[in-house]
Formats: sequence, C-alpha cells, structure tokens
Amino acid sequence: MDASTRAAPRLRERLGSAVFARVAGPAGPENRARIHGTPGPRWFGPDRPIRTVHGDASMFIGGLRALLLQSLHPLAMAAVEAHSGYRGDPWGRLQRTSTFLAVTTYGTAEHAQQAVDRVRSVHGQVRGTTPSGEHYAADDPHLLGWVHVAEVDSFLLAHRRFGAEPLDAAGYDGYVADAARVAEALGVTDPPRSRKELTARLGAYRGELRPTEEARQAARFILLHPPLPWAARVPYAVLATNAVAALPRWARTSLELPRLPGVTEACVAPTGRALTAAIRWAMAPPRDSP
Repeated sequence: MDASTRAAPRLRERLGSAVFARVAGPAGPENRARIHGTPGPRWFGPDRPIRTVHGDASMFIGGLRALLLQSLHPLAMAAVEAHSGYRGDPWGRLQRTSTFLAVTTYGTAEHAQQAVDRVRSVHGQVRGTTPSGEHYAADDPHLLGWVHVAEVDSFLLAHRRFGAEPLDAAGYDGYVADAARVAEALGVTDPPRSRKELTARLGAYRGELRPTEEARQAARFILLHPPLPWAARVPYAVLATNAVAALPRWARTSLELPRLPGVTEACVAPTGRALTAAIRWAMAPPRDSP
C-alpha cells in the first residue's frame, strides 16, 4: 500500500469528522449511537423514502434554501428574529435541527415522540407581535404548515438535483407522505401527502408571503457572513450559491438576491453536484464497517 492509498482514509476521516462536528455538535457521537443503536420500532422502516432523502448530502443545499424561503412569511420571520437567536448561536440552532431530523427519521418511535414533544413545548412559549402589529404563535397550525411545506419542498428539490440516487415519482410522493407523519405530530393540520398536494399548498401560501427587512438581513447573514473559518468559506459559498439558484425567481427578487447570468447559472449546478459528492465521500463509513 503506497502513501497516497494510506492517506485517503485518513483524509476522509478528518473531513468527515469536521463536517459531522459542525452539523451534529459536541453530543453528536452520543446522539448517533442512541439514534441508530437503540432497539425498537421506528416511525419509518429502512426502505422508506424519507431515509433516502434525509441521509443524503444534498440536505446541506436543501436546508439553506429552506431557511431563505421560510423567511418570506413575515410571521415566521418575526418569530425567528425574536426567539431563535440565530445570529448569536447559529451552529447550535443547526445542531438542534439536524438532531431532530435524525431522531424522527431514524430513531425509535419512542425517541421520535419525545423529540416532537420537546419541540412542541418550545413552540408553545414562542409568541409575540410583529412591528406592524400582527400577532404570531409558533404553535399556530397554519404557520407550522408554511414552515413544513417550505422545508419539504426544499429538501425534495435539492435531492432531485444533487442526490446520489434520485427517486422516481412514486418515491418522491412517498417522501412527502413520510414527512407528513412528522408534521402532523408537530401540530400541522392535514399536511400534503404527495407532490401535487405540496405544490398546491405552496401556492395557497403565496399571497401571505412578502419580504421584510428582517428577512433580507437574515439572508445576508446566511449567505455573506457565515460564522466559519476562511478555509471553509469557499465550499460554503458553493452550497449557498446553489441554494439561491434553486429558489423561485420571485423569492430571489423579494430577498434582493442577485440574478445570475445564464452562462454563470448553468455552471452553478455542476459545482453543487461536485461538492455534495465530496461531502458524501467524506462522511461515508469505511468499507469494512459493519
């Protein structure tokens, strides 16, 4: 075995550990062992589409797109601005979200329900009034519905574009149906269960969406000022650029994000595919793992 052959596994381990530490946090290894190692029934079996989508590196792009799209509902953005602390603790917020997704997707039914109960308890305390005098509550089923459909649409679209093994039409309908199981547990009323229903529900919210200064500030923070070391900013910029390119044109315009020239935009997707492939490679378990 030559030096380059020996170095590849070490490089993969270092990169994979660095990405995992950022996304999962200090308790990541412990949570992973508990999520995957605890015996018992699950909400979703190993063949379910939600496991395919949520286990893919395309989630990095889908997650950024979801944050940008969700911010265009003024009530959702007001709740985030006032209560989430996304500027002061952005990695903590990401780690809590990624842990919730992992537990509800792969964990036991008991652990999944406990995770949902914790989120609902937090949502029950998030209430307030926007600068324009509109009241919001994080446990409002209608507002939860917007957050849900924006997230599911983003994860689905990112997986179709960048996933290692894109699903067929029935598979993506199955993904929407799987995600509805979690949404109902969180308090969403009648979440969509197919891509057709998802598209219709997104359209139904369109009249409620509008840009606010808080949304534009959040977009600038997410895209231009990530709390990352300089070495990580180039790959992050690739993820962010692909997330912006995946937004509907009206959303980009609302957030005052630049419209890429045709030639430049055509070059964006290949960079996203290359980077997600690299992340996938880095985070893959060793071949000799059980």
